[in-house]
Formats: sequence, structure tokens, C-alpha cells
Amino acid sequence: MSVSGTGSSAPRAGEELPPLVVPITRTLIVAGAVASRDYQDVHHDAELAREKGSPDIFMNILTTNGLVGRYITDHFGPDAVLRRVAIRLGAPNHPGDTMTLTGTVIEAEGDTAVVRVVGANGLGHHVTGTVTVGLPGEAPE
Repeated sequence: MSVSGTGSSAPRAGEELPPLVVPITRTLIVAGAVASRDYQDVHHDAELAREKGSPDIFMNILTTNGLVGRYITDHFGPDAVLRRVAIRLGAPNHPGDTMTLTGTVIEAEGDTAVVRVVGANGLGHHVTGTVTVGLPGEAPE
């Protein structure tokens, strides 16, 4: 994974966050499912996933949610607080896909910003949604 920029302490509405490119590997899909205790076979067993109509295993929403959170905190810094993550899944992430997360600040006031996030892969939008983030205050002098 790569991040093409670093965060800003004073976001403005309309500001675009640098993209985050996430290679979707079989290991990422399985590890994310296990880490989130999601043992549905479609997240780790390719044969059973195909029996259920999917071309392969696919990423679960909890892994996607974690990647969206990481995208935001990578940009705003480790002291940023995710206050609300509201996402919706679309096209599945399969092994071999690449998902590119992009974001645009749609509101910024005081210590809070709302960012519209899109994660796209070769099939279309894997994830869309908004993240409300609490921003770290300035250090006292």
C-alpha cells in the first residue's frame, strides 16, 4: 500500500486527499476476515465462494471499514479520531484487484471535518461513504 501525501491540520471544504492505492491480495482478504472474526466461507474458501456464484473469495465490509479508517488517519495524523464512518459496499474486491481510495473534504468546522470517500476497483465503486473525523488541536505554546 502507498500513501501519496501527508495530512493537513486545517482542512477546507473542497480539499482533495491524496489517493491510497491498496493491492487486494488473497492474504489481505483472509487476514481481514479472520481478524474481524468473520468466518463466512466466501471470505476464505474460493471453491465455496464459486459455488455461491462469486468468481473468487471477496473482502468483507469490516476490512473495508478498517481500510477507510486507515486512509483518513494516515491523512489527518495519528491523533485524529474517527467519530463516524458511514460506508456502503458496491463492487466486490477480489484477489488481484487494486482498490484506490480517494477523498474530498465536504465540511470543515472547528475541530471536525467530514470527508466523502470512494474506493474504486476495476469493477467500479467498491465502497462509498462519509467519515466524520475529529482533528487534533494545536499544541499549547
